[in-house]
Amino acid sequence: MLPSFLIPDSVVREEGSGPIVELGEAAGSVVILTLGIRRIIEQESLDVSIWGSADGTDWGAKPVATFSQKFYCGTYQLLVDLAARPEVRHLRAQWKLARWGRGELKPLFGVYLAARAAEAKPLATTA
Repeated sequence: MLPSFLIPDSVVREEGSGPIVELGEAAGSVVILTLGIRRIIEQESLDVSIWGSADGTDWGAKPVATFSQKFYCGTYQLLVDLAARPEVRHLRAQWKLARWGRGELKPLFGVYLAARAAEAKPLATTA
């Protein structure tokens, strides 16, 4: 159920995936994803993809959304419109890390990914 964390606030040093999150009433609507990168070392990158599933086991061949590759600390948002994918009832995040250059080649990111349903706001009308 939303709101929820697709990646709990943690330090990651290798590729992985987050918990399976049930969409509940947010299925078929717009979901706001907030990726926070709190800690990073130089010369590394983070790729985050969001996968959708009808049953929580089959995640398909392509993600429902991806963040652009990240290299810096910051907070990044992505709107995911699931109206065209009404069968998606569960979400899960996957991440891949890369590190290059000098020093230890094991990447390090302090990161979280939060998901919440977008609120529908009526447009103002004028007379």
